[in-house]
Parts: sequence; C-alpha cells; structure tokens
Amino acid sequence: MNRQKYWNPLLETMPREKLKQLQFKKFKRILTWAYTHSKFHRALYDTAGLTPDDIRSFDDIKKIPKVEKSMMRDIQKKDPYPYGDALCVPLEEVSAFRQTSGTTGQPVYQPDTLQDWDWWAECWAFILWSQGYRAKDRVFLPFGYNIFVAFWAAHYGSEKLGCEVVPGGILDTQARILKIQELNATAMMATPTYVLNMADVAKNKMGIDSRELSISKITCAGEPGAGIPSTKKRMEDAWGAKVYDHCGATEIGAWAYECEDQPHGMHVNEAMFLVEIEDIETGHIIEEPGRRGKMIITALDRIAQPCVRFDSKDVIEWDSESCTCGRTFRLIKGGVLGRSDDITKVKGVLFSPAAIEEVVRSIDGLGDEFEIIVDKQGDVDRIKLKVELLPEVTRLSVENTLIDQLRLKTNLRYQIEYYDYGSLPRYEVKAKRFKDLRKKQ
Repeated sequence: MNRQKYWNPLLETMPREKLKQLQFKKFKRILTWAYTHSKFHRALYDTAGLTPDDIRSFDDIKKIPKVEKSMMRDIQKKDPYPYGDALCVPLEEVSAFRQTSGTTGQPVYQPDTLQDWDWWAECWAFILWSQGYRAKDRVFLPFGYNIFVAFWAAHYGSEKLGCEVVPGGILDTQARILKIQELNATAMMATPTYVLNMADVAKNKMGIDSRELSISKITCAGEPGAGIPSTKKRMEDAWGAKVYDHCGATEIGAWAYECEDQPHGMHVNEAMFLVEIEDIETGHIIEEPGRRGKMIITALDRIAQPCVRFDSKDVIEWDSESCTCGRTFRLIKGGVLGRSDDITKVKGVLFSPAAIEEVVRSIDGLGDEFEIIVDKQGDVDRIKLKVELLPEVTRLSVENTLIDQLRLKTNLRYQIEYYDYGSLPRYEVKAKRFKDLRKKQ
C-alpha cells in the first residue's frame, strides 16, 4: 500500500523561493509560446508595446495585458474553425473539445492536445491524492458526460491514481443512488447543490439513508458551497462523509484544492498555475493576506489555447497561515468567495450571495434551496429572499433567527418569502439562485 503523503513531494514541498523561480521560468515559457504561436496574443502584446523579452522579473508580469472571456468569444468561430486566432497548435493536434457552460454569455470553446489532457489529469492527481483518494477507491461520478468539462478530467485523474471509476452519466438521480448502493462506491464528485439533492432524493423518495451508503469522501466543484462552513456541514451530515472543495474552470484548469487537513481554504497548485489577486477598485496586485480581490491566473503548462493572465472574476484572498499538511503552496482563505460579477452594492452596502448561503444553510428548519432577487421599488433597492421550510417546521420558529443572522452577516434587510419544502427549483449542475433585476428595469 502506497503511504506516500504527497503526489509530487518535490513540487508540493519546494521552498518558496525556488517555487517562485520555477513559476517565473514557466511563465516566460508560456508567454513566449503564446506570443510566437497565437495571432490573438501577439496582437494583444504588440498593442501594449510588450514582448516576452521585456519581462525580466516577477514584478514585470503585471505589465502583461489581461485576457477576459469576452475577448475569447470575439475571436472564435473563425479559421482555424472554430477556435480562431488563439489556437497555438495545428488543428490536427487538437484531441479534445470542451466548452464553457455559457451561464454568463456565449460559450467559449476550449481545445486541448493530448499533452494538455495529460496535464489536466495530472492537476487532478494532485487534488485527489491530497484528499485521500487511493487505488483501493471506487469512485462514482454522477455528472452528465457532455461537452462541458465538469468532472471529465477528474475521471482521468482518478484512473491515474489507480482508482476504479464508475461513470454514472446517463443515469437519473435515483438510479445513481442505487448504483452507489449496489457497488459500494467509496467516493463521489459533484456540485454542492447536487450532493444535497441526491441525499434529499434518497431520503424522501427512496427511503434510503445516504449516511448508511459506502461513500466516505466527496469532492465538490462548480459552486462556492463546499467552502461555506454551513453548506459543508449539511453535506457531511447528510452523507456521513468528508467533503472537500476544489476549484477549476474550462479555460483555466483545476487550479486549487482542499487537502485532508482541511485548512478552511484551498491550496493553489503553484507548480502549475500562477495566481495573482487584483484589487477590484484600483487594479493593484495584492500580495498581503486578508484583502479580497479578483483572481488573475496563468496556466503555466497548457499549450493548445494558452491561459495567460486570465481575468477569472473569482474573488479570493491570501491566507496568512500555512497549512499543517506541510505543502508550501499558498492557501486562499475560505476558498473562492464568490464572483466579482455577483458582488454588487445594494442600498450602498457591498453584497455577496455567498453570505446569504452561509446564513440559510446554518439554520435548522430551513431547506437547502433558496433564491435571491434584487430589484427596485421606485428608486430604492429591494432584496427578496425565498426560502423553504422543512416539513412540520413553522415560520415563527425560524423567522427571528433568520432575520437577525441576515442583518448581522450582511447588514441589510430582506423581504422574506417562505415556501413549502420542495417548491423551489432543484439543480443538478450549477445552481442559479441569484438574480439582479435592476439592470433590466
């Protein structure tokens, strides 16, 4: 039995100074590759009056222009079709197609070479090994195998570790639960929303206690939920399993993960990614812990369609502490805290939907689902919060606690609507619980 603590001990415990040198070397390499092989990147850097030779120190990296998803949309559906000017390899070298979910606009196409796909699997090997996955595990993947990247790379990462993989793509929720029960699957990966939904279906439609199934660990992605203490607790209580967070994106890769020590945050895989945190207001790069900003990220080894200083819109902050696991990769405190697109001002107060999730999921008597709608009544902002009451729970028993906690955690007042359990929409992939209607009024 392999008792090695780290998947790649050399990289995961590398002294910080050497790790920074490695990142800079890799950054120069991928920047030069993009400048040489991508019409899109060359034009972007030429317009800024920069070439790779101008990047002589780590501090120079911030001079490189950022790439936004809208730019990628503009250059695609052109020759070499459908990827356009960002493609850095001959079209015949592309071996995998994925696309973004399109939840924030037109999907972006993502080509990968076979080398890129091996890189994806290696990223996931770091994640899964750190969370205790080993060859003895039987991993059930209850997601629709589709054009979205979802847990595709997790499948190959699991195989790389020697795990047995059970692809539950075409099965419905009840069939997935029965297959977990039949095969004694030991691990599972899904969005927090779907993890809770599966437990709900098992209990209320099938009379199965998900805690009595064989799942011992669950890896989540796609939503901030696994990094929100109350949501993590609900999932762990529902399944009797350890729940781990991870973060990745189609255009970026699997860049951060929570290890077995669960340090209330995630490690950035700094051997394979360069993460910068940019102040949302000033654009300055934040080096110190405790200040939130949006993540600018570079995938240091992905070649078909490079991700160089990509503006992810994810809001994160550096943790002041290192992890007890011994990895030298820095931590982001609390994981991904939301998206800069969703952080907005309501009645002059900065507001994040993740703060409401933490409150709702912390109150016994409320269901897992909720909806947030921001609109205007005349010239005044209004927030409507829809929640579900669990069976046999009365509004009076939870209302005061809910109002007090919302005021304490968000400093705002809400118009709260209570619904019977099961009334609000359920989601299998990414939930859409936040709507800001002010832009449409």
